[in-house]
Amino acid sequence: MSLGILLLAIALMSGAGGDRLSAAVAQSTARQVKPPAQDLIDINSATADQLKSLPGIDDAYAQKIIAGRPYTRKDQLVQKKIIPQATYNKIAPMIIAKQPK
Repeated sequence: MSLGILLLAIALMSGAGGDRLSAAVAQSTARQVKPPAQDLIDINSATADQLKSLPGIDDAYAQKIIAGRPYTRKDQLVQKKIIPQATYNKIAPMIIAKQPK
């Protein structure tokens, strides 16, 4: 059992003060999900295989992402109708659109 689930179970059973603990668990879980900046996939330079490692990105979406480059912001994947909003919501914390120096 993960620490977040364990703490959530304790909070639910304890009643009083559970709201604070639940909030702490939610923050802890959110921090665990966000990858470090160096682990983000740059949609402006990633290979098709790197893009396909993202949830919901198949061969077709990977090729559309590559064909639509360059991106100034990662949300342009939705604005340019490259991928649907639901797919973007899954991958947004895992990607970045770096700009050339």
